[in-house]
Amino acid sequence: MNEWWRGAVIYQIYPRSFQDENGDGIGDLPGITRRLDHVARLGADAIWLSPIFPSPMEDMGYDVSDYTGIEPLFGTLEDFDALIARAHDLGLKVIIDQVISHSSDRHPWFVESRKARKGPKADWYVWADPKPDGSPPNNWPSVFGGPAWAWDAGRRQYYLHNFLTSQPDLNLHSPAVQTALLDTMRFWLDRGVDGFRLDTVNYYFHDDRLRDNPALPAAKGALPPVNPYDMQNHLYSKTRPENIAFLQRMRALTDEYSARMLVGEVGDSLRAVEIMGEYTEGTDRLHMAYSFELLGPDFTPAHFRAVIEGFFKGAPDGWPCWSFSNHDVNRHATRWARHDAGNDALARQAAALLLSFEGAICLYQGEELGQTETDILWEELTDPVGMRFWPDNKGRDGCRTPMVWERDEHAAGFSTAEPWLPVKPPQRARAVDTQDGVEGSVLETYRALIAFRKATPALLHGATRFMDLPAPLLGFVRGEGEGAVTCVFNLSAKAVKLPKGVGGVTVGPAQGMETAGVVGANGWGFVG
Repeated sequence: MNEWWRGAVIYQIYPRSFQDENGDGIGDLPGITRRLDHVARLGADAIWLSPIFPSPMEDMGYDVSDYTGIEPLFGTLEDFDALIARAHDLGLKVIIDQVISHSSDRHPWFVESRKARKGPKADWYVWADPKPDGSPPNNWPSVFGGPAWAWDAGRRQYYLHNFLTSQPDLNLHSPAVQTALLDTMRFWLDRGVDGFRLDTVNYYFHDDRLRDNPALPAAKGALPPVNPYDMQNHLYSKTRPENIAFLQRMRALTDEYSARMLVGEVGDSLRAVEIMGEYTEGTDRLHMAYSFELLGPDFTPAHFRAVIEGFFKGAPDGWPCWSFSNHDVNRHATRWARHDAGNDALARQAAALLLSFEGAICLYQGEELGQTETDILWEELTDPVGMRFWPDNKGRDGCRTPMVWERDEHAAGFSTAEPWLPVKPPQRARAVDTQDGVEGSVLETYRALIAFRKATPALLHGATRFMDLPAPLLGFVRGEGEGAVTCVFNLSAKAVKLPKGVGGVTVGPAQGMETAGVVGANGWGFVG
């Protein structure tokens, strides 16, 4: 069995922002193909492409209007085939984003479904009658603000949308919808993709009785959260038990092909690790899952230990995928900066920390440069989240600004035109050409650590055993016996002495430790 995904390093590419080849200011598939050598040289095993399907782009591609085509902004199916071929020539697997909990309201399926209450696709989306007073069927909120229900004058019914009103939820209680979605996945498998990243994998099913979600207890005297979505326990609007059977159908489909993989994004603030374990349990569900547990503000030994130990305790035969940054959250070099004596020190340590975790690892483009969050002005916004919740939540544009390749070129080498989001001086200063070949740079640190991980069996497959060290130290052992590796990290900006009995840790492969027995500020050490 080819389980290439176990221990793999997956590099996430946000197509709009990686490389613009045709000069329109928006990244595209030919641009990605041209820059794949950078990913291969980094040492990654696979790339994950955020959505590339035709879309009105109201949620930047997460509103799909055709599941078996390519968005013209990005290129053509022939361009995609060329990308696949080049990636495979470089030894890179290709994973694509599947957004099947919802579609665009311009998808032909929804256009047909909203025509009438009876018809071939009348039940392909989630429709419900209003309450007697005309209000929505229940209290479910949208992740993007407001109710999760939109009124359709034609059908005289509400339809469910967990995100934008232009993103109606598909009704996966319908066997015909399940089969249609699986057929779209087969289209891409036949085209050579190596796996799918499943967007909002726990949102596929809703409670068919449409019961109200209960409220979460509010902290006494505290203001409500910025987004009222966070005031409910979403028992009925997502993570329903019916989801498991559909995951099994997806797994059966991928198992018809050689060495294909499913990794699911679990969106839940209360029991994400538990759901990750449930969805990867056994051999007939997802191959891997990831959540937002390590994509938040917590940067403590207790948090990292609780998340990782919690997963393997709850799902001893499951497999996680860990990441610190992605296209939905502030970049971690900025998010955790208050703990750090300098962004580069934090970025190097974060690389060592993430690449020592048990599971697959996902790196977000620019992370290998120590890239920081871009300060986006109101007039520069494109993200509906930022537009809705500004200024308390400025949205996701700050982590989506273009990749920086050559510091002194127009748009830092991303495009010959004005880019869709700005390239600003703090981000330009971290361009690839300023770090390539520079000893101790964040980029060279990532390259060294990925190579070290791939050359060290314990870091790829070894089980994790945590050490009881006082904060701010985090320590664990990967593997057993002679091949075991001890990993120690100082998650603070001050040097810390190791407790007695932990000695023997020496300078790490990227010079993270100062001296034996002392862990420098934001330092780390490995010993085998």
